[in-house]
Amino acid sequence: MTEKLAPTEVAIDPLLAGRWSPRAISNKAVSREQLHSVLEAARWAPSSYNMQPWRFLVFDRSHDKAAFDKAFATLVPFNQGWNANVPVLVCVLAKTLTPKGEVNRTAPYDAGAGALSLTLQAHSLGLVAHQMSGFDTTAFRETFSPPDDVEVIAMIAVGHPGDPATLDDALRERELAPRARVALGEIAFDGAWGKAFK
Repeated sequence: MTEKLAPTEVAIDPLLAGRWSPRAISNKAVSREQLHSVLEAARWAPSSYNMQPWRFLVFDRSHDKAAFDKAFATLVPFNQGWNANVPVLVCVLAKTLTPKGEVNRTAPYDAGAGALSLTLQAHSLGLVAHQMSGFDTTAFRETFSPPDDVEVIAMIAVGHPGDPATLDDALRERELAPRARVALGEIAFDGAWGKAFK
């Protein structure tokens, strides 16, 4: 995988600094042991009241190609293009009601924590994990029938690093470009809205 350490303002853990979202993914299968590992990491994410609302639907091309193809069909055309060889798709969902039937307003937030844990574990194993919002959630719901109280949130492509040369020119340029973020003072405020943290 092309290494693209984040140009951070202060030092952060290398696992965090090194994680990014490549689109060059090889067609090499991801082992069931590796999938178990990334899902176990997600299982141990933090959640409000320890309700653990995250749910993950795993589509492993080498394990169940028919199910994988159905999930792949829900991706928008742009994402289908660079995911043509990806071996695994993982859909992130969230159970939106508590055991008492009340709305769990932090369910998507908690599911995001689970997804990040999955993504970081994948990175620690040398895998690629690229999160996507570009898929048809209505088609996904119609195809896989999650319960009404389960929200379909995101799709994650998981696989081994691929060769950026296999991407089209525009994507290859994006793949190799330096990483960037807005300044910390634009997203973190110090005691009052808009007062940049320094």
